[in-house]
Amino acid sequence: MADPADLTTLSDLKAWLSIPLSTTTDDALLTRLITAASKYIQSWLNRTIASATYNETRDGNGGTRMLLGNYPVTGVAALSIDGIAISPSAGPGQPGYVFNQYSISLIGYRFTRDYSNVAITYTAGYSSVPGELAQACIEMISLRYKERDRIGLVSKGLAGETTAFSQKDMPASVQTILGNYKRVVPW
Repeated sequence: MADPADLTTLSDLKAWLSIPLSTTTDDALLTRLITAASKYIQSWLNRTIASATYNETRDGNGGTRMLLGNYPVTGVAALSIDGIAISPSAGPGQPGYVFNQYSISLIGYRFTRDYSNVAITYTAGYSSVPGELAQACIEMISLRYKERDRIGLVSKGLAGETTAFSQKDMPASVQTILGNYKRVVPW
């Protein structure tokens, strides 16, 4: 059974590997590889991709804007500062909060300086996995699947020819794609 945090599907992986859907010999292995690669990628990205609800307790910074720990932010359910609930802004220039995909901003209020005095409940993440992330996951799994017969083998000689194999965690092309989604600045 597929894990809800999986970044791709068995059918998409099998299509990339040119394995007919009717061939189920390696389905359990491929499903396990999808889950393992998806978890590895999200750990490497330092974030979760799927949409989820987050409850953060933060220190007030004295300003009117605060970066949130997860993105893209798709909704804010609640915000309180020093135990006082702040409502969303009713329109341009109206007191309350507004948000974008990375942060929440205040109009007519401040995140007063204090420890753990800001409570935010919000939803962030993607409703569906971005296509380039799904493809990066597929390519990483494909590499692992095809190299399983040569684990630890750096090169192989045959009839005067030598073939060298990559020993990297992930191909450079996958790392380039993933770099666009990596959280690099802690909140």
